[in-house]
Amino acid sequence: MQTFQFHPAVARWFEQTFGSPTEPQLRGWPAIQSGRHVLISAPTGSGKTLAAFLASLDALFREGVDADLPNETQVVYVSPLKALSNDIRKNLQEPLTGIRSLVCEGNGREIDVRAEVRTGDTTAAQRQALIKKPPHILVTTPESLYLLLTSESGQQMLSTARTLILDEIHAVVDDRRGAHLALSVERLAALTKDPLQRIGLSATQEPIEEVARFLVGTCAVNGAGNPGCEIIDIGHRRELDLAIELPSSPLEAVMSNEVWEGNLPSACRIDSGTPNNAGFCEHAPNGRACDASSQRTSWS
Repeated sequence: MQTFQFHPAVARWFEQTFGSPTEPQLRGWPAIQSGRHVLISAPTGSGKTLAAFLASLDALFREGVDADLPNETQVVYVSPLKALSNDIRKNLQEPLTGIRSLVCEGNGREIDVRAEVRTGDTTAAQRQALIKKPPHILVTTPESLYLLLTSESGQQMLSTARTLILDEIHAVVDDRRGAHLALSVERLAALTKDPLQRIGLSATQEPIEEVARFLVGTCAVNGAGNPGCEIIDIGHRRELDLAIELPSSPLEAVMSNEVWEGNLPSACRIDSGTPNNAGFCEHAPNGRACDASSQRTSWS
């Protein structure tokens, strides 16, 4: 973790929680810390969202160690997904809480890094609270970002932003929603007092350069069409552990206990050794045999 120059509390939290970084994190953190525009393209579940958030949290906690953080928004995270709560809890709230505790443990003072969500479901009272005391990290959607940019109070809050994270960028790059978001991004970049670093997070796409051009905008594309950002393309293939196991006896709609006892240990062994987000497939000759096999496996 030392090569990324993280604050000790940030490095300690990550090592205690995950141990070692994934490839998108390993290659993404130096690029993000350099201040350049960055596009990370990697399969779902590879840790790219955490890569962007952790780099932003590191910068905020470093600043908060030296002096009290001003009440201003520094990071804007935009996602087109309707269900944000799980991603935000896992990739933002959990590291924020853990790092804050470790910093307090080491320095004896609590650094008040705040993150809030602004979507169409945000109440009027919550919106007013955001304006009065802006969060350091604002989580929002393309539509809510547009609304903030059309109001004077929203413009004032967004003018201090330094980093823009566009998650799931591949989902909007080729439709009208994406065109609308691109306009909002350029308005935000023109509004901010400091240069706005853009971090794009995408599932694997081809050609990835097209997504990068969408991220940085036409002003950052040279005459040859090359976008002015670092592209971290992890690739399209994931490691697979594929095996075929044949039962010692054929599966039938009605089978004796001896046959079940011969087949179940193999199925249960595969199931218990299968990591999260994966599974195994079992072939049965008919629906009754499939149901019976599923019940026996779940009971075991």
